[in-house]
Amino acid sequence: MSGPLAGIRVLDVGVMLAGPFGATLLADFGAEVIKVELPGSGDPLRHGGVQHHGHALGWLVEGRNKKCITLDLRLPDGQELFRRLVAHVDVVIENFTPGTFERWGLGEEALRAVNPRLVLVRVSGFGQDGPYRLRTGFDRVAQAFGGGTYVTGHPECPPVRSGLTVADYVAGLYNALSVLMALYHRDARQGESQTVDLALFEGVFRMTRDMLAEYDLTGRVRERSGNVNPNAAPGDTFQTRDGRWAMIVGATQGTWENLAQAMGRPDLIDDPRFRTNPDRVAHASELNELIADWVGALDWREVDATLDAHGVPASLIYSIADIAADEHYRARGAIVTVPHPELGTVRMPGVGPRLSKTPGAVRHAGPALGAHNEEVYGGLLGLCAAELAALRERGVI
Repeated sequence: MSGPLAGIRVLDVGVMLAGPFGATLLADFGAEVIKVELPGSGDPLRHGGVQHHGHALGWLVEGRNKKCITLDLRLPDGQELFRRLVAHVDVVIENFTPGTFERWGLGEEALRAVNPRLVLVRVSGFGQDGPYRLRTGFDRVAQAFGGGTYVTGHPECPPVRSGLTVADYVAGLYNALSVLMALYHRDARQGESQTVDLALFEGVFRMTRDMLAEYDLTGRVRERSGNVNPNAAPGDTFQTRDGRWAMIVGATQGTWENLAQAMGRPDLIDDPRFRTNPDRVAHASELNELIADWVGALDWREVDATLDAHGVPASLIYSIADIAADEHYRARGAIVTVPHPELGTVRMPGVGPRLSKTPGAVRHAGPALGAHNEEVYGGLLGLCAAELAALRERGVI
């Protein structure tokens, strides 16, 4: 293993995304991540989403760089084997309903008795305490509870979900960040370890920025505003003559003036309706109509070249096909091609952020269920072939 986290060993006991994605980020930068899955079925991510020739594409991406073992934590023998593994790792990440690990005899005290230096990350929908702690949490539920769904969509329409899995991935980022902070604290404080309590909704809530302060001080509730920012203008989606959709933003004074120049309408800069940002917000619909007329008379390439020359923030609204073909993505290494034993190759997002001295890498796609049983149980715990066979026979691994 290479990378800035080489030498760190993680047990990933989560399922689906919020817990496992944090572990994937650590694995991308060299941590040895051992994915623990239920024998026979494995992580539900292996069976959901888009399937191609019997492979779940989501698993190929989010299971990447991990070693996969099987272990039934519901069985006493499985729990004992897990405790033996814990003695050899730095981090355990789990995202079961609060209390599940305790029922299995794998709570904080039990694990720290085996490994006092252990960092334990506990991801759940609503956290380890509070009146909602036992409620089931999924990404859409967390987005709704965290305040994100309420402000997503057009004002005349019902709230809509994001097209991206926001809550799970933000929680995964928090997850990886918390591991790094806890390990730094442990190593700086002579082995003092700690537990991370991460609720799925809290990352979404943090993204609401000043909405609570606005409500607290003014009583106003932020509502849905579609593609228009209620606090800055102009900015909207505009359709070009050749039918492409573009996002154009002139939300600062400088970018607005650049946009007016690009449109050949410098007179709009001193127009009383558009002179300041509050003026533009108050007359946003009028201003956006003027921009729409200009954009609609040109093909996207003309719009793009003109706005780029004037320093106006803009982008074509990309589909995944646009992303796959874009030269900037290729130049940045934002897309990587990963070999697969049955599919040949599969393209997926590359590793970010980019570190100049110790960059991360995608070494392999998500492996088969139990692919590393012999390596981990034999190499780490010293179990022989006969012992492994007996564990398989009893359904422990």
